[in-house]
Amino acid sequence: MKAAIIRDYDTHIEIADIDPPALHDGSVLIAVHAASVNPIDYILQSGAMKDDMPLTFPHVMGYDVSGKITQVGGDVTGFEVGDAVFARANQEDAGAIAQTARLKADDMALKPANISHEDAASVPLAGLTAWQALISKAGLKAGDKVLIHAGSGGVGTLAIQIAKHFSAHVATTCSPRNADLVRELGADVVVDYHSQAFDEELSDYDIVFDMLGGDTLKRSFKVLKKGGTLVSIKGQDTDNLAEKHGVRFEWFFMEPDGAMLADLAQLMEDGIVRPVVDRVYPMSETTEAYAALKDGHAVGKIVVTIDRA
Repeated sequence: MKAAIIRDYDTHIEIADIDPPALHDGSVLIAVHAASVNPIDYILQSGAMKDDMPLTFPHVMGYDVSGKITQVGGDVTGFEVGDAVFARANQEDAGAIAQTARLKADDMALKPANISHEDAASVPLAGLTAWQALISKAGLKAGDKVLIHAGSGGVGTLAIQIAKHFSAHVATTCSPRNADLVRELGADVVVDYHSQAFDEELSDYDIVFDMLGGDTLKRSFKVLKKGGTLVSIKGQDTDNLAEKHGVRFEWFFMEPDGAMLADLAQLMEDGIVRPVVDRVYPMSETTEAYAALKDGHAVGKIVVTIDRA
């Protein structure tokens, strides 16, 4: 099969012919229609996390995937050949930008019938990150005031919609060119990070969801009320600011979860949550897709389609 691979850490991506993954019990094989790219992909590619999350080479790029089941392994229930599914694959099953991928049944969900494979592939990692940050970690409840940083990004666009579904009051930071989009997604307050200081504009918030780290993370503590929660996927509270401000700090790394993804799928089927896709690239332009991601200006997600020929 054709796949986008790297042969070692910090090497370039190439499209090569490699053997398809073997079918395991508890897993399925899918014909991949689309995948999406995420910062974790190129962070792992660089070797920065090789001690914690080592790669086996050749390593197939990508974790987010959507396609149709072609084979079903033993012990798999609830799925059959021909089902359209989507998932954020676990570390062992990484390899989304390929003609065939293996998925653990517990990590995947049926693709919503009313969205394309391209849209579906854009959702898993970003959607699960948003859901786990807001619901599992922060304990979001109706009426909470929530600040979501980088609201026009892959995680942010879904986080806004999930928070509004749970009846939160949502503020977000973004550039002026994306203000209309985040309002359409449900943001009640939009802070232009070019001309406004969010920590001067906002106060008394229950939750802050940080995806930027650095100075943004440190300033975010000032926005929270006593007893509030700051959840970050980007940085640690190295200065013990949570204790100083009387709030709770949570850092976490998203985990694949098929049942949670099925809940997100239902929201998409019901028209409550919609994916936002910035650009779509063919697999032959995977390198260009990652370059666009690293540029940092994508609105929503960047998707790669797979040539089935």
